[in-house]
This record gives sequence, structure tokens and C-alpha cells, in this order.
Amino acid sequence: MDNDVFITERLRIRPTSMEDAEFIFELMNTPKWLRYIGDRNIRNTNDAKEYIKNKMLPQFNRLGYSNYTVIRKKDHTKIGTCGLYDREGVNGIDLGFAFLPEYEKKGYAYESAKAITHASKKVFNLKHLKAITTPENRESQKLLTKLGFTLVETIQLKEEELLLFKKTFNGTS
Repeated sequence: MDNDVFITERLRIRPTSMEDAEFIFELMNTPKWLRYIGDRNIRNTNDAKEYIKNKMLPQFNRLGYSNYTVIRKKDHTKIGTCGLYDREGVNGIDLGFAFLPEYEKKGYAYESAKAITHASKKVFNLKHLKAITTPENRESQKLLTKLGFTLVETIQLKEEELLLFKKTFNGTS
């Protein structure tokens, strides 16, 4: 299997590339992205291309992982993102995910996050993962708990209060 692409029962998860700019533009301007993740000033496809080029690809080139586009296998539709982020202000690698509204509550976030979490241990040899979310984002908190993450503390990041979760890998998981 290619270490850059992960396959699940229903999904193909591959590194986000410049060809995803239109999709990234759409996703980063959904109401939940803006509310829970924050406005990244992506106002058009060109802004999305710059974001991919300057924020996503450098980390992928440096660490071998970054943002992944989640694609439904049955119709090749881009439905969300899931990834591992070396985020400033978080000591460790951070798991993140976001989906277009019409693909929420269908198990895709769990399926992709489970695959990326597994890869973080088996492919990328990480000893633990972190995840952050806003106190109001109950859906993300439930998903993180289902994935085996534990709430560790509340942190301040860019003047915002966030919940920090952590998952430590043992020898058998």
C-alpha cells in the first residue's frame, strides 16, 4: 500500500493537492468550519491554492503527513478532510477533521479519523496524538472520545479557549 493514500471500506484518503483548491475553498467557508475552526480568509479558489501551497504542502514535504482529502469511493466525491497537523501552540501532532454539511452524521468522520489515527502509529511511528476543539463543539468531542482520546486540559491558543485531547498508543493498539 502507498504510504500516502489510505483506503477504508467506503473512503479513499489521499494528501490534499492543488487540484483540491475548489473543494478546500468550499469546505473552509462552511458555517461549521467558520464557527469551530475559524476564518482562514479563503475568499476564492486562488486563495485556497495559496493556502494549500503555503500551509499544507510544506508540512507534508517536511514530515510526510499533513492534510488529507477524504473521497467517497462509490462516486469519487470529495466530502471532507482529515489530517495530522504540526500546529503552533500544540505540543505534539494534532488530529483534525472537517466535512461538508451534507456528509456529516454518516460515519465518514469516524471512518477517516480512525484510519489516520491508525496510520499515525503504524506508518508514521507517532507515540501519541493530540486534538483540539472548542468547548461548544460537542460533536467533535464525542468523536474524539469514540476514537480513544481523553480530555487532558483546557488551553489558550490565539486568545481562544480550547479543549485539548490526547491519545497515547500502547504496544497492542
